[in-house]
Amino acid sequence: MATEKIGIYRRWLESVPSEDGQPVPREQWPQKRRHHWEVRWFGLSGKRYSQSFPTRREAECFVRQMQEKVNHGKSDKPDKILLKDFIEEHKKLMPGQIASSTLYDQMRSLRLFEKFIGGHVSLANIKPRHAEAYISKRIASEVSVATVNKDIRTLKRIFNLAITPRGYLHEGHNPFVGIKQRKKTINDIRYVTVEEYHALLSKTPNDWWKAFLAIAYGCGLRREEILHLTWNDIDFENKLINVRAKKDTPSTLKWEPKDHENRQTPSSDQALQYLACLLSECKEGHAYIFIPLDRFKNLKKKPIEYGKKAAISTLHNINRDFDRICKRAGVAHCTVHDLRRSAITNWAQLLPIQVVQQLAGHSNITTTRKYYLKVRTEDMVKASQISNQVVVVAKK
Repeated sequence: MATEKIGIYRRWLESVPSEDGQPVPREQWPQKRRHHWEVRWFGLSGKRYSQSFPTRREAECFVRQMQEKVNHGKSDKPDKILLKDFIEEHKKLMPGQIASSTLYDQMRSLRLFEKFIGGHVSLANIKPRHAEAYISKRIASEVSVATVNKDIRTLKRIFNLAITPRGYLHEGHNPFVGIKQRKKTINDIRYVTVEEYHALLSKTPNDWWKAFLAIAYGCGLRREEILHLTWNDIDFENKLINVRAKKDTPSTLKWEPKDHENRQTPSSDQALQYLACLLSECKEGHAYIFIPLDRFKNLKKKPIEYGKKAAISTLHNINRDFDRICKRAGVAHCTVHDLRRSAITNWAQLLPIQVVQQLAGHSNITTTRKYYLKVRTEDMVKASQISNQVVVVAKK
């Protein structure tokens, strides 16, 4: 952004002409001395920039364009940086601004792109054709369409940061901004019925898993939200569970909920009953419900290193153990997240969609509608009954 008003000046192209051995007077220079028109301005660093034009009209047109950029803070020339240096800078700047899992995904996408194009290329020299070629290669490598679309969204977001606030690219020079996400068929939502849920409960090995499943299916919490619950988050009296950020203290781990938003969800009596059983077994002074004390001590010894996959999981083998419970219960393949989707679908049967969105912790109601609401078998039966009633009325 210029710190002083942009100015227009003559730039003389030859020495002062003379007549009868005497220099031409200064007031006659514009008519008798060749010149161009030069636009000059200063950046925030104090560096002076300039550009020459053959006519004053062209210079004035350029000044108007530049002044508009100055008003929006976009007139400085971008600093040069190599892709490999930009990646390392991004890794240092983002911890604390985004979740560690998000930074891990961003670093993964950046490393893959760096491997494709080379780390010594200047950021300003990366063009849309390079972005398109990279995405084409990702598709050819037979990764899923969902993964390719995630790469597009992630890299587009990162290169936007290279424009603002970092100033390495001009506005409109994001190489991924014109890359469209590939179309894909959305997988059917796996709805866990009430019967399947009770079958899972009957095959759980302990109260820990009973409480975990009850909160996932009855309260619709994400896996990491459940694992980071402390006893202070449980309101037994009002039957509420608080999902909220944690600071790094001797008794808690630093953690932020998705989208950095705290929220409350109602709890079922069954979940509270299982939690009460765990509370009676809890070691005195230990804040967490689902993180064992030994695991908590290990996590405190190893500070989170953002961008590392190992730091993402609070507890290991959750998915493996849940798969075993499903097999013992004879329940068709499902995931822990399917329990959350099923809870949201259950809410949607009786609650307004905006309430469901808030309880689910979705920032966009489209996400609730598109990825979490399942048309159940009983819904199809009711729809069929309505259709039959309409046909009968029509015959009469």
